[in-house]
Amino acid sequence: MTRSATTSISAGNTQASAQARLVPALFAIGFGLFLFIGTGFAAPSLIHNATHDTRHSLGLPCH
Repeated sequence: MTRSATTSISAGNTQASAQARLVPALFAIGFGLFLFIGTGFAAPSLIHNATHDTRHSLGLPCH
């Protein structure tokens, strides 16, 4: 009976650990997209040109 209790505790910790990593990962992805798209449509030409050059260096189409 001790073995099954230990197994369920381990499974619970694994699931909690996966959820703990998922939230920061989704936040980082969302923040990155916000920065990428936000600076792509930015009015100042310096920010736009820096983003434009970055898109080209990554091989992404832009126009």
